[in-house]
Amino acid sequence: MKSRALGAVAALAAALTCFAPPAGASPPRPADLRVVGGDDAWHAENHFALTWTNPSTEGGPPLAAVRYRIRNPQGTAIDETQIDRRSDGVSSVIVPKVPGTYSFEVWFEDPAGDQGPAATARLRFDDIRPAAIEPPSVPSWIGRTAFPLRVRLARPPGPFPVSGIRGYAVAIDTTPGASPCAKTDRCTNAETALRGGVEDDTLTIAALPEGTSYLHAVAVSGSGMKPATSGHAVLRVDTTDPITHLAGSPAGWTNQTAALSAHATDAGSGMGLAGDGSPPFTAIQVDGGAPTIALGGSATASVIGEGVHRVAYYARDAAGNLDDGGAGNGTANRPPRTAWVRIDRSPPNLAFTNSQSPRDPDLIRVRIADSLSGADPSRGSVGVRKAGSGDRFQPLPPAPAGSGELRARWDSDAYPGGEYEFRATGYDAAGNSAVTTRRANGTPMVLANPLKAASALDAGFGGPLLTWHRCARHDGQRRCRRETTSGFAARPATRTVPYGRGIRFSGRLTTGWDTPLSGMPVRIVERFAAGAGPEGRVSEVRTDPNGAFSIRLVPGPSRAITANFDGGATLTRSTSSPLELLVRSSVRLQTSAAVARIGGAPLVFRGRVLAPPGAIPAEGKSVQLQFRLPGLPWTEFRTVQTDRHGRFRYAYRFSDDDSRGARFQFRAYAPAQEDWPYEPGGSRPILVQGR
Repeated sequence: MKSRALGAVAALAAALTCFAPPAGASPPRPADLRVVGGDDAWHAENHFALTWTNPSTEGGPPLAAVRYRIRNPQGTAIDETQIDRRSDGVSSVIVPKVPGTYSFEVWFEDPAGDQGPAATARLRFDDIRPAAIEPPSVPSWIGRTAFPLRVRLARPPGPFPVSGIRGYAVAIDTTPGASPCAKTDRCTNAETALRGGVEDDTLTIAALPEGTSYLHAVAVSGSGMKPATSGHAVLRVDTTDPITHLAGSPAGWTNQTAALSAHATDAGSGMGLAGDGSPPFTAIQVDGGAPTIALGGSATASVIGEGVHRVAYYARDAAGNLDDGGAGNGTANRPPRTAWVRIDRSPPNLAFTNSQSPRDPDLIRVRIADSLSGADPSRGSVGVRKAGSGDRFQPLPPAPAGSGELRARWDSDAYPGGEYEFRATGYDAAGNSAVTTRRANGTPMVLANPLKAASALDAGFGGPLLTWHRCARHDGQRRCRRETTSGFAARPATRTVPYGRGIRFSGRLTTGWDTPLSGMPVRIVERFAAGAGPEGRVSEVRTDPNGAFSIRLVPGPSRAITANFDGGATLTRSTSSPLELLVRSSVRLQTSAAVARIGGAPLVFRGRVLAPPGAIPAEGKSVQLQFRLPGLPWTEFRTVQTDRHGRFRYAYRFSDDDSRGARFQFRAYAPAQEDWPYEPGGSRPILVQGR
């Protein structure tokens, strides 16, 4: 076995001798020497991986070994190692845990021990953390116009790690005390937001949501190491304008100075003066002039002059949000809120119209003119008094106002004849008032009463009057006049009817010289006597072409009756003379027998007073039982009380012998009674023979 191995070695030596390079040739330099992770990159770990390529020997001696050497930052060799391989190389080396730039040298060696030129690479190692940075300086509140926001980070104090400062890792979230990097000791290149070195310390934030966010920042060394703690900053964001309300602005026109006050509130940064930014303020601007500005959440201003004034009011909160309509940070702000103040201190011009309307002379009209606020016809009043009396003006009821007119209605029918003067008080929409007693042409506002045509109303019991025209010739001319059978004045003012019977009531309405008024409404008012229950009844009829009217009054209690015409725009109202309708009581009576025996059984009288349901008083109606002999007056012998239905009963025993053979007449008589709405009345007599 040993001799066979020696033979193989001799054969290999012979082969190498046959292919030996020319004398003086050396191994080539390793090609494409690289440090994994970057030739010039700093590494936070002291383990380095390197790769290179073994080039062709171009016919020279083969490569027998690979050697490398590591030198410290001062150039002193600290490690030299041989790698027994001939293919393309990969090596992992470790440098001391002392930060610095180390050198890595690698070369080839041939079988004769000759060494080729070395390829070199730098091994940059730094595991030192940079110092922590201070919290960045940010405003207490960040407003809408602050974006894009530029935040300058605090630089870490020196000395810096040997790898220097690559930049800064920054994160913004809603978690206090978080870190911008996933690992506890280092940051990736992607996590490093600012990569321009220690001086690249300004962060630009395009936008943030409203509310509170947190900024976390660390300095990152050239090898990616970060400090153990992060710098934190609180980002309070308020991009909403404050809400401003204006008080003291009148809803419409006013004749007073408008004392305005603006009050601003803000749910975010608030309106407090404590803070490091521009102080919040509230402002009021009138008619585009210089605004009145007050620090904090309220401001006041006054508007004095007449006219229409535009008032703008706005505020700036502690975050700098301002709604004054101007431009802030290149962006137009929201327009301010506005209100209008209308001031009119001048009284209106008043005047009665120059004449009364022929169609409605009782309508009093007063024209109101005002160049600023305009007329307010709803607030004025009109008064009347006897001309020259010096009495107080009595107010008239208002009428529906017209356009620019104050109107009232004078019930001239209720005033006796004569002259009356008027006074009007009018207002404009701002509350200014004026008084006048004159018409527009300057003449006094005086009216002579009556203003309207007089009406006459005659009425009486019975049917309507019969009317005809009687014509005759006089001096060759035919003349006619209207005549009636009889006048209402000739009819009795009182009429008595039996219980349960109605009666016709009629009349006539005229004006001027017996001119009939056709189609006019006439109210028939019946006022019942005491004890009748309802106080009365009102019926309405209309006159015919002759001005006549007629109505049949339904049965009922005694009553007073009048016909009433309420007048109109051109006619006075009128009332007929009162008439009295008396209704006799109705009583029924019967006896138990037509013959009364002296000393025998009593004679029973039964009867009833007729009346509508509920008309009999609760305690009953008194009824007198009367008798008489032929040719003698009636004599009461007993008074009884009915029940609530009007029924009564009485038993009478004949005991006097003088009554034997006499023929008596008996009746029941209902006398007058205070709560009884009927006239006295008796029953039909009943004959009774005494035996």
